[in-house]
Amino acid sequence: MKASSLAFSLLSAAFYLLWTPSTGLKTLNLGSCVIATNLQEIRNGFSEIRGSVQAKDGNTDIRILRRTESLQDTKPGDQCCLLRHLLRLYLDRVFKNYQTPDHYTLRKISSLANSFLTIKKDLQLCHAHMTCHCGEEAMKKYGQILSHFEELEPQAAVVKALGELDILLQWMEETE
Repeated sequence: MKASSLAFSLLSAAFYLLWTPSTGLKTLNLGSCVIATNLQEIRNGFSEIRGSVQAKDGNTDIRILRRTESLQDTKPGDQCCLLRHLLRLYLDRVFKNYQTPDHYTLRKISSLANSFLTIKKDLQLCHAHMTCHCGEEAMKKYGQILSHFEELEPQAAVVKALGELDILLQWMEETE
């Protein structure tokens, strides 16, 4: 059974690597977990709604995703765990609760959520194969982010987190 799952993992990885240049996939190296995703497609989808989302943010002096203390300098072994928790935050609390009468924005958010679900599924496979370790640093950093999120009123936190999605995407692009 282990041999067949290993063979499947290797075949999947080879398939992703072969198709990366032509489909715009980016390989994310998150410690021992390696996944491929189309970050450019996610970034393009977000850029179409960024202006309208950020215009609703009345808390310009507060940051949820602080680059220096929360995301940057995360050890490679903790990146997978931190990303898994951040995706869960965005899926369970941000995308689901963003309110707007604009159907175009809601469709874009749905598309972003679907992309995050795909990444989360891949990260769950890494977690199941014990390659997505949750160390103390990852949990501390996630706790800091969650604390910043919960300092705001619920809808304000949702707007702020969605408006800062480009910070998360940039961090994902920079993972090595």
